[in-house]
Amino acid sequence: MTHTDYDLIIIGAWSAGYPTGMYASRYKINNLIIGGQPGGALATSHKVENYPGTVSASGKAIMDDFREHAITSGSDILEEMITDVNKIDDHFHIKTSTGKEFKTKYVVLATGNNYRHLGAKGEEEMLGKWVSYCATCDGNFFKARDVVLVGGGNTAFTEALYLAELCNKVTIVHRRDTFRAEDIWVEQAKKTENIEFVLNDEVEEISGKFFVEEIKLKSGNSIKADGIFVAVGSNPNTGLVEHLNPEKDDEGCLVVDARQETTIPWLFAAGDVTTNSNKFKQTIMSAAEGCLAADSIHEDILRG
Repeated sequence: MTHTDYDLIIIGAWSAGYPTGMYASRYKINNLIIGGQPGGALATSHKVENYPGTVSASGKAIMDDFREHAITSGSDILEEMITDVNKIDDHFHIKTSTGKEFKTKYVVLATGNNYRHLGAKGEEEMLGKWVSYCATCDGNFFKARDVVLVGGGNTAFTEALYLAELCNKVTIVHRRDTFRAEDIWVEQAKKTENIEFVLNDEVEEISGKFFVEEIKLKSGNSIKADGIFVAVGSNPNTGLVEHLNPEKDDEGCLVVDARQETTIPWLFAAGDVTTNSNKFKQTIMSAAEGCLAADSIHEDILRG
């Protein structure tokens, strides 16, 4: 068992965590980035073409660059799971799965969120083979192709409308015949010629030899498609700090101020887990929030 003090500990070795560490290091803030799955969801993306300055690269390559930049700048990185985060007086005490213990005044929670999956047969096997949970990330790869989109909320409909501008056909599959989305989005989708609806049905199986080819439904019907987009919500990863009772919104995201600080003093957050950036869940936004959190912490340290 070890006990090490850091000025800042960043929880999450992903697109918000690495930039936080990089900026903190440039401010000479002694920091440690802890994450059990380096790279996060982006690292599983076959190809990314919407990150500025990178015309086309795999998600893993981008995250490897993020990681190297943080290390070169001076961040320490520990690839372990965190089991406990407690605040005692003015410091946070953090334990990992191997028994290591750390103490720090500042924490940045950069744990992202988990996209909800359908639980359909073949879904996990086809990850990276055009099962996607982000139309903004992957839609450009489906120009003039046929896709299925699953969901009935605002995100599902705005993503369907975006995909309709790119794809030959978008089929919205929803388990009900009513929607949670605002009427304006539903009406716009209904007026869009290349959007079709399959209602009161659910996805049973996603299949294909090398990439997605067919979506089988519980009704027994099937849809030929080149890809499937799942937009049934996400769960922010806030479990490590739940017992500290930070304020959250109705979607479970941590409420942060303009400086990225939560309602718990010295607990900051960055990326998909927060209420900032209009919840535009993109790598560039997560990175920006992480940099802002590091800058805010630096300001606090200067104030003493």
